[in-house]
Amino acid sequence: MMKALKNSLVECNGRERAQNLLDYGTYRELLGPFDGMESPHIEPQGIVPQSDDGVIVAKGTINQKPVVVISIEGNFQGGGIGEVSGAKIAGALELTLKDCEAGIKATPILLYDTGGVRLQEANYGLLSIAEISAALVALRRYVPVIAVVPGKVGAFGGMSITAGLCSSVIMTREGRLGLNGPEVIEQEAGIREFDSKNRQLIWGTIGGEQRTAAGFADQLIEDDVEAVKIAISSVIDGGVTSARAEQISRYERFLQPVDTTKRLSPEAVRVLWKQSENELPDDKQEDQSIPADKLTGRGQTWFDVLRNDAVEIGDIPSVRVADSIIGETRVRYIAVVPDPNNRFPRARKGEFGLQEGWSIAKHIRQAIEEDKGGEKRAIVAIVDVPSQAYGYHEELLGIHQACAAAVDAYASARLAGHPVISFIPGNAISGAFLSHGMQANRLIALHDSGVNVHVMSKQSAARITQRSLEELEAATKKVPAMAYDIESFNKLGALYSLVPNVNADVPKDNDRSIIYEEIERAIYDVSMSDAKDLSVRLSSPNAKSGGRTASVIVREKLNEQWN
Repeated sequence: MMKALKNSLVECNGRERAQNLLDYGTYRELLGPFDGMESPHIEPQGIVPQSDDGVIVAKGTINQKPVVVISIEGNFQGGGIGEVSGAKIAGALELTLKDCEAGIKATPILLYDTGGVRLQEANYGLLSIAEISAALVALRRYVPVIAVVPGKVGAFGGMSITAGLCSSVIMTREGRLGLNGPEVIEQEAGIREFDSKNRQLIWGTIGGEQRTAAGFADQLIEDDVEAVKIAISSVIDGGVTSARAEQISRYERFLQPVDTTKRLSPEAVRVLWKQSENELPDDKQEDQSIPADKLTGRGQTWFDVLRNDAVEIGDIPSVRVADSIIGETRVRYIAVVPDPNNRFPRARKGEFGLQEGWSIAKHIRQAIEEDKGGEKRAIVAIVDVPSQAYGYHEELLGIHQACAAAVDAYASARLAGHPVISFIPGNAISGAFLSHGMQANRLIALHDSGVNVHVMSKQSAARITQRSLEELEAATKKVPAMAYDIESFNKLGALYSLVPNVNADVPKDNDRSIIYEEIERAIYDVSMSDAKDLSVRLSSPNAKSGGRTASVIVREKLNEQWN
């Protein structure tokens, strides 16, 4: 018996994927190649830009249902997200949200083929992914948001977090979904931790079949355009449902029995996922609190300074949580800190890991629930995170989804009316910052040489971009978004305030008073605004004076073409 010839989606380029999915005659592209919206940041680095910056936005229908398709072109810069491409995605989602709020519903569909942030534009990509994430969380209240990961590049970096925010994830066997790419894990943790050339290891850890069987994707389909359309239609017909980023108890049960002293197999993870359907008996943990003389890092220091004598309510040593008061305002402080006893060894130096993501999500959602119908306490994220955790177990057990849970919780708190403030006294790096800090209404940072913002360590960034460290340093002088220092990040317009003359390492009473005042000022500023999104980052003086020029122009042009 002959098999019917299938129409591969994987083999299509980004534009063909969008065209083939939409009903015949309904495809209408916005900000296409003839509009010439190229990245202004990569040509000075000797890279030839592309006239659509590697993202295709199209409106149309699938089986007569209105949709907005956003397709990422993996053949251009590995599908990396820069300022223009990120603004196209975020802008399209924001306009779809505006329509949904007006009762004009269309389902957003994201076709992933991306390595995450485009390293040549670094912090522009970081800001864009935060704005994409914010729009996705808001949209899920109105329509299902669908992620499709067909194959080739896959969905990595911060964009894997956005996939974890979607209502439904559809994958083929060729698809890959993970926070950290194999090469980056090998660079950061060594070849024994993850061999980036071992294809069986890669697909067994983050491939479509494993992801679906282990609870990180919803449908595993054949590489066939018609199969993808059927899968998409089934999600649209199902309407708005709870996303996996909200299913905290299930994923905590999933992680609880893990023995991190042994190397887990993919098959064992599938068993753990099935077992997590059932409630587990309470497992009394031994006291893992850290002696005061072992506490290190600015996150630890400032958490204690700001909470003063407030009682801690965190459930794991690496996530410190306390409710306190500034003036007359109730505040919940949350900090991720080093834990030398962390049962996941790759998260022992303050990295943002599996447990950290789900724990933060739980404590934020608890505050949302407790404050329903009453005064909304402020939530203050104290940010000093060196990176996300790089490791085999982290990828196998879905660190991207743990990050998405934290992102979702912070964004949900903001949408529910909680003032969410990020205070950055130390490092704010990569997926860790996206997960813990970037969804805040306002960002406050210390003006200090020890405060850095970026998407990746310099060593890994050099390896991925195939540059020497010297060449990388030279590039940062041409594109401020590639630099690590907080002054360069401030030029992009995202900070509410950059606070000088504060002792970052050994703060005194007057230093605490300064930061209390800054947080109070930020909370008041939030209360004076009707906006519950992140649009303030595009209208700040630094953003207007050149920090986010392309981001604003892309949104304006999208709006002109939308209807």
